Order: sequence, then C-alpha cells, then structure tokens
Amino acid sequence: MKKQFYTLSLITPTLLILAACTATSPTTTSSNGAKSAIAIGIGVAQTSNVALLGQEQVAGAKLAEKFFNDNKGVNGTPIKLIIQDTAGDEAGAINAFQTLISKDKVVGIVGPTLSQQAFSADPIADRAKVPVLGPSNTAKGIPDIGEFVARVSAPVSVVAPNAVKAALKMNPKIKKVAVFYAQNDAFSKSETEIFQKTLKDQKLDLVTVQKFQTTDTDFQTQATSAINLKPDLVIISGLAADGGNLVRQMRELGYKGLIIGGNGLNTSNLFPVCKTLCDGVLIAQAYNPEYVSPINKSFRDAYKAQYKKEPPQFSAQAFTGVQVFVDALNTLDKGGKKVSQMPLAELRVALNQQLLKGKYNTPIGEISFTPKGEIIQKDFYVAQIKMDTDGTSGKFAFLK
Repeated sequence: MKKQFYTLSLITPTLLILAACTATSPTTTSSNGAKSAIAIGIGVAQTSNVALLGQEQVAGAKLAEKFFNDNKGVNGTPIKLIIQDTAGDEAGAINAFQTLISKDKVVGIVGPTLSQQAFSADPIADRAKVPVLGPSNTAKGIPDIGEFVARVSAPVSVVAPNAVKAALKMNPKIKKVAVFYAQNDAFSKSETEIFQKTLKDQKLDLVTVQKFQTTDTDFQTQATSAINLKPDLVIISGLAADGGNLVRQMRELGYKGLIIGGNGLNTSNLFPVCKTLCDGVLIAQAYNPEYVSPINKSFRDAYKAQYKKEPPQFSAQAFTGVQVFVDALNTLDKGGKKVSQMPLAELRVALNQQLLKGKYNTPIGEISFTPKGEIIQKDFYVAQIKMDTDGTSGKFAFLK
C-alpha cells in the first residue's frame, strides 16, 4: 500500500535541500579527526508543558546509549545520542528535526514527543529520507505520513479501550460517563474519539464532552458542569500538567467516582500535580516493569538504580526506539558492508528498510513492524495509581 504524504506550507524548498544534502559520513568525528561514533538523534520535549513527558524519554534514551555501548555498540562502533529540544509546539519540533538532519547528520531520529508535533516534523525527515521512530506518537495516521516514519508506541485505538473495560470490571454499575479532552492537541483529539467510540460500543451514556487547552490551569467551569450531571466515570485526554490539575479540581469539587486518564497522564510526573488526589486514577499501559525478559531486567535495574523508582512507559518506549536503531544497524553491519563506512544517505535508506523487517525483544515486549511502519505489539496492561502517605510519591499498580 502506498504511503500518504503530507505537504506543509512551513517547509520551503531551501529547507528541504538543506535536509537532503547531508554529509557522507554516518559517524561523528573526534577532535583529532578520527571517526568515533554513529550518531542517533533524539528529538523530544525538554522544555514547555510537555517536558514532564520528554524528560522521561531522555532518561530512557540515555540508559539505552549506555547499555548498548557497554555491549559493543554497533559491532564495535559506539553510538552517540544527539539530543535536540523540540519544546511543546510544532515550530520547536521542526527546528529540532532540521538541526538533527542537516547539522548533526544523524542516521535516524527517535521523536518527537507529541503526535501534534509529528504531523509537522516527520514530513521533513521523510522527504530527506531519514528514518523516524515515534516513541509516544499514538494518534491515528502517524505511520501514513511517509515511508520513513514508523513508531514504537502502539496506536491509541489499541490501548485506550482497555482502560474502559477495566473500569467496568471494577464497577459494573457504571452508566453515565463524562469526557474531557484537550482540543489543541492532535493526540488528545484522536484519543477522545477512541474513548467515545468505546463508550458507544459498551452502550454507556455519554452525558457531556468538555473541551480545554493544554495550557489551561483553571477547570472549575468544566468540572462543575460535568459533576452536576452525576457521572459514574470521568475520562480525561490531555497532558500531565493540565490533566493533573483537572483530576485535582474534580476531586476538590466532590467527584468521587472512577477517573480514567489517557496516555498523556501516563507518567509519575503527574503525582506532584494532583498529589493525594491522583489516587485511584486508571491508565492503560503499553509497558509493564514486571515484564520478564533479560532486556527489560537490564533496563529496569538501571533505571531503578539511577532514579530510585520503577521506570515509566515513556522511558521504556524511548529505550526501545534507540534499541531498534541499534539492532537494525548491527544486522546491516553483519550483512556485509560496514555501516561506519557507508555514505550517510545510503545508510539512512538501508537502515529504514532493515528496521521494518526486523523483530525485536525490547523492554515493552516482543515487537515488529508492518511494512507501513505500524508497531506490532502483543501485550497491554492497565494500572491504577496508588499514592503514598507522603502525598507526593506513588506508583502504578498493575491490575491482574
């Protein structure tokens, strides 16, 4: 099936030429002129309201860099992560991708953080024939952007319904549901469509749909309007900062029913936002720290040693993105021509073809890809937030 390509007015012919005209070497160069490492780009949000998610992705990527370099990198050649901040908007993602492609000369990019950003930045990489692995881009249509765009984050259509089913198992008497979503975020809009379809399929009564912005902090009007309709379940699609504040204000206004948070709330960085009022929130997961495999044990142990807590999904998916690039590079290298000696443009194309053909045992489980770049992943989970008595820390308790 032919891929669908997106055309953006923001991309000028000059920028496309700069993106395509890359150097011939796939390795970075040391001060004495010697080739030293294969550069892999990490383009995620380290600032803005999205940083609560992006910082977890940087943590996971850096753990992957150390792990694979400790295990001989790409057949003896180390990898080097080049990290660029996409911030939280489309312009930031575009700038980061352009820099990674034309200045940093990376072989591929793990990023960006948001689906909203991916729809703007991924076409730049696709036109330059640079492979992209989305670590947290779950909106509908991401792999359709182009043949060089894939993702290691399962689509929301696969993950989100599990949370609704878990809520119904916990409380079979649920009938009325209130839905909230961030209308300025592509992922949140895509996710809420899936949640609303799931409610319809389960024959539940959708009593209200409330919209907000990811930059909002005051949700008193929307929350009060929803609570007055006496819902048995509330579903929130947003990010950690806005979603956490919405959870807190719903509880402060007296709502006592179950709350489902979407993937944007799937981070322990949520805990300081809603504190003890985070307790009980249900969130579907594409990663379980207790998944039994050698690679997940290594990742989990390394994360806990450094951060003193269980690794979150966003870190695991970023680790997985780096792993897919490294494993695919190793396969190419063992197949004949040394990847460190291949012209960069040729290597990027070969790497993209190889990664789509491979199978990978990663922290998130055994994965592979469709020819279009959609992840094939078997296992998914649902967790419930359990806050500690200190009110600022907690954990995701996985439901059986």
